[in-house]
Amino acid sequence: LDVFVVTQQAVSGAGKTLAAWPEMNGNVIPYIKGEEEKSEREPMKIWAGMLDGHFVIPKIPHPVISATCTRVPVEDGHLVTMSVNFRAYPKKEDLIAAIREFKNPLANFGLPSAPKQFMQYLDEPGRPQPCLDCNFENGMGISVGGLRKHAFLLRWNCVALSHNTIRGAAGGMILTAELMKVKGYLE
Repeated sequence: LDVFVVTQQAVSGAGKTLAAWPEMNGNVIPYIKGEEEKSEREPMKIWAGMLDGHFVIPKIPHPVISATCTRVPVEDGHLVTMSVNFRAYPKKEDLIAAIREFKNPLANFGLPSAPKQFMQYLDEPGRPQPCLDCNFENGMGISVGGLRKHAFLLRWNCVALSHNTIRGAAGGMILTAELMKVKGYLE
C-alpha cells in the first residue's frame, strides 16, 4: 500500500488570513517548509503505542507516503488529492461504502465535539470544496469525493477535505481533552 498526496492548504494553516496576506491573492505557494516531511511521518502515529512507558512509533515498511504540500488562496480548509495503491484492487462501490459506513471510533464516548458522522462521500462532480463542505459536522467531519481509477497505474485517486483550524488544530485538541476527561486522565 503506497500513497501519493498533494495538499492544497488554506492560509489559516500558516496562522494568517487572506486580508492580512495580500500577496496570496491569486497566488499559490508550491512548497511549505517542513510540511511534506510532517505529512509523510504523522500518519504513522496510527500504529503507535506504549513500550516501557514511552510512546513509540514502529518502523513499518508500508504505507510509503510521498507528499507535495502547497499553500492556496483559501481562508480555511485543507484539501488533499491522493492516489492510493492497494494490494488487492477494490471495487469503487466497496471503497465508497467503506467511507460512508466508517464508524467514528469516539462515537460511544458522548464527547460534545465528536462528529456523529466521521466521513461523508460526495457523489457530485467537483466536490468537496472548502466553501461548500469545510463545515461538515461543525468542521469536525471529513468530506471525500472524486473517486476514480488512475489511468495508468493500479491505484485509486480521490480528494478529501478537512477544516484545518477546527478538525486539525483547536477542535482536535478540544476533542482530545474531552476524551482524556472521559477516560479519567483529567479531573
